[in-house]
Amino acid sequence: MRAIAGRFGIAEWRERFHRLTLSHTRALLALAIVSFCLFLPGQMALQPMDRDEPRFAQASKQMLETGDFVDIRFQEEARHKKPVGIYWLQSASIAIGEALGVADARRQIWLYRIPSLLGAVSMVLLTYWAGLAFLSRQGAMIAALMMAASVLLGVEARLAKTDAVLGALSVAAMGFLARAYLAARAPGIAPGLAQRQIMLFWIAIGAAVLIKGPITPLVCALALGALAIRDRGAGWLKGLRPGVGLVIVAAIVLPWLVMILMKSGGSFLEDSLGRDMLAKVGSAQEKHGAPPGTYLGVFWATFWPAAPLVLLALAFAWRERRDDGVAFLLAWIIPFWLILEAVPTKLPHYVLPVYPAIAILAMLAVERSGLVLHRGLRWLAAFLMLLVPLVFLVGAPGLFVLMEEGLPILRLPFMALPFLVLAFLLGAAGAYTLVQRRPVRALLLGVLASASLVVAAYPLGMPMLKAINLSPRLAEAARATGCTDPAFATVGYREPSLVFLTRTDILLAEPAEAAEFLERTGSGCRIAFVERRFEEAFRAGLKGQSAPALVTRVRGVNLNAAFDKQRRLRVLDIAVYVRR
Repeated sequence: MRAIAGRFGIAEWRERFHRLTLSHTRALLALAIVSFCLFLPGQMALQPMDRDEPRFAQASKQMLETGDFVDIRFQEEARHKKPVGIYWLQSASIAIGEALGVADARRQIWLYRIPSLLGAVSMVLLTYWAGLAFLSRQGAMIAALMMAASVLLGVEARLAKTDAVLGALSVAAMGFLARAYLAARAPGIAPGLAQRQIMLFWIAIGAAVLIKGPITPLVCALALGALAIRDRGAGWLKGLRPGVGLVIVAAIVLPWLVMILMKSGGSFLEDSLGRDMLAKVGSAQEKHGAPPGTYLGVFWATFWPAAPLVLLALAFAWRERRDDGVAFLLAWIIPFWLILEAVPTKLPHYVLPVYPAIAILAMLAVERSGLVLHRGLRWLAAFLMLLVPLVFLVGAPGLFVLMEEGLPILRLPFMALPFLVLAFLLGAAGAYTLVQRRPVRALLLGVLASASLVVAAYPLGMPMLKAINLSPRLAEAARATGCTDPAFATVGYREPSLVFLTRTDILLAEPAEAAEFLERTGSGCRIAFVERRFEEAFRAGLKGQSAPALVTRVRGVNLNAAFDKQRRLRVLDIAVYVRR
């Protein structure tokens, strides 16, 4: 056994993590500190990332503007794709920011991101807690570190959307289910759920429904169905008191659901279930279609730096599939993953609720000395460990050269380059360590490489890429006119981030409408943003004796439509007109 432990480096990493896991409080505090260090950089520096994030933020802002916390709207359009939970959390965050004196709080996107930040940190901590049902304290802590360092969760922690919060609630629900299932399979050995834990399980389900509808219940139901087929029964579910649970879920969800159905005349269900969820099942929505196998393909990047260990753990998962713990984790992962692969609409974050199970399963393979470390697989895992930092090291400067027209050498992201190089060197060290049969040490080097990439990408790299910051630069150009609370119109460029950063009532106009808007009589300034393709028609629509002043032009790239049909980079040239 000592030889096996030495081969996998188990004794080494357990000794290193022993002090951190002397108590759960110490372990959770350490994980929280690491998580905040990985998720905080860039929260304030990154612009609103079109299109979903500013749609969520703008709808939350409008709740505060109107005092209507039941209906969800983006400008005048009903936004009934998702339930209300995340909008309430974001509105509360803004209200707290205003109470604390944050200047112009309703246009500060970082305040809207606080629920996602806290959701991502909670997901890491709950992965540790869920992992304790399967692993030692040290193993559960490393599984949680896998989540903290993962590329996908790092992205979701910085976006004011539903997915980080949903991920935390999903891990909580599945952690309770795991304890109930393993207790039923080993009565007298594994403790079952106390009444308080059963109540918390159903509260997590209800809160998840209020955040993103049926996703978390679906993850649970698919896992339970797979386990029922495996065990030829599911009598243990009676211990979860499903009757009481349905009452708890109904008490959380029904008050708002009844109010929105009364207010919308039933259109909420039609929009959320019919036009959003079922439409994604039937066809690709919003140009997000991809073939089956896409999630498997992007997994090696989105779950980096832990993905190489998962590769080495696959054989263990198949070999030990009859083990109760492994069976539960596979039931958590596989059915939901297969459904997502079959659905035409695909976005990387859809699989986030099952990533904690993958992390726990990989660490279970480590603790049971089940990783496959033969030469060919080690070299492939080493390549995967090096791939992401290599892509960043080569791709980041290339992206600047592509996006920034006439880029002078001094505008390259030199502040970020040392961190990109450091991430590459740490990734190379991790790859070498994998080849040397030290998988956990390699993972920890990967975590350090991930931290270096975080610094390079979020606070230092992306904010310097001015070409993609069109909406912030247009809003800044409007402020530079000196106008106080101007009215706005925009022609050709209609991104939600521009609505969020200017005014809710900004007019998304045709050229003639924008011309008429500028010539209206009334008090106050009027500002129009006109994309060059529509500028001639806009000028033709001006009928007044004095033309509005052209104060500046803003050039850049809209990431949501960056290339034309010939795959050439499409650079937008937007004029800023003002009439005082």
